Amino acid sequence: MYRSSLLVPAVTLIVTVPLLFLLAPRILPPRRISITVPDELDDLSLFQKAIAAETTFPKHPSHANKAPSNKFRLGSTNAAAIRRPKIAFLFLTNTDLHFAPLWQLFFNGTNPVDPHLYNVYIHADPAVKIGAPNGVFKDRFIPSKPTQRSSPTLISAARRLLATAMLDDPANEFFALISQHCIPLHSFGYFYNFLLDTQKLSHEMQYPSYIEIVSDSSLLWDRYNARGMDVMEPEVRFDEFRVGSQFFVLTRRDSLLVIKDRKLWRKFRKPCIKVESCYPEEHYFPTLISMQDPKGSAGYTLTRVNWTDMVDGHPHTYHPPEVSSELIYTLRKSNSTYSYMFARKFSPDCLNPLLEMADSVIFKD
Repeated sequence: MYRSSLLVPAVTLIVTVPLLFLLAPRILPPRRISITVPDELDDLSLFQKAIAAETTFPKHPSHANKAPSNKFRLGSTNAAAIRRPKIAFLFLTNTDLHFAPLWQLFFNGTNPVDPHLYNVYIHADPAVKIGAPNGVFKDRFIPSKPTQRSSPTLISAARRLLATAMLDDPANEFFALISQHCIPLHSFGYFYNFLLDTQKLSHEMQYPSYIEIVSDSSLLWDRYNARGMDVMEPEVRFDEFRVGSQFFVLTRRDSLLVIKDRKLWRKFRKPCIKVESCYPEEHYFPTLISMQDPKGSAGYTLTRVNWTDMVDGHPHTYHPPEVSSELIYTLRKSNSTYSYMFARKFSPDCLNPLLEMADSVIFKD
């Protein structure tokens, strides 16, 4: 009787321990990634090089026919390619670039007279095994560091992409941050012409950045205090705090502001107490641009996201049965005079139905 009474807890223990190891990663919150001092110093060195290069090469368009005296890692620049402003596409990913074939078609639609109107840069989480893409994505990976959702590591990754692209090619005038779950909604030519259409712009600025800047969200107070009460003071007062989309299109002027910043970064890199309210990658950039260049942004994003059935902070994910020409036309529409240029979030198995309608719908503007 005594032995049988001991047997039950022993068997329970033997069964329970492996189950705990199996289920713990699903039950317990993930370990938060911290930004190490060596990583911070690496980034600072990169930023300083990019900032110094801005004083070396004249601003566009005065540098239009001048090639840079040296090439940075990716070496994409030549004299012929600098004649017109370029768009730097910054892909931030921790998985394979599932929609690379669709983006390849997007870039192939560039005017054949001058195909050098864009550059591609990829920041891929080194902790994840990612296949090497071909075409315009080949050899476009930049030195990267680990990233984690709802953490300042995503801010660091975006700043790293911006600095690399600025240093790599002084003709890069716009910087479009893209997710691996994003798809284009128009042709490259349509997007390029939209960005350089200065007829609709104020005389106060040459080109605007397109980044969502929201000051009246009901979540503003919780997100402002995610690191603790008064932690953001005095650098960022509550009335200066903004939220917005993680993905944006910044001008070179605003990109320089981002990599020059030290003051706000010291606040936004602090660990969060309320992780459920902490999305620094959605707060830092809108707050910084709002504070330092309030007239230089359109105040809205060019990336359409469906938040109607949000799950655990993630927006609606589109699946193959939902993909249709009607969906593309709907995603393009906005409440303003502009059209959305990109959309997220799409499951990887949407690639084939999207490719089938690429020429007839997506890139037919």
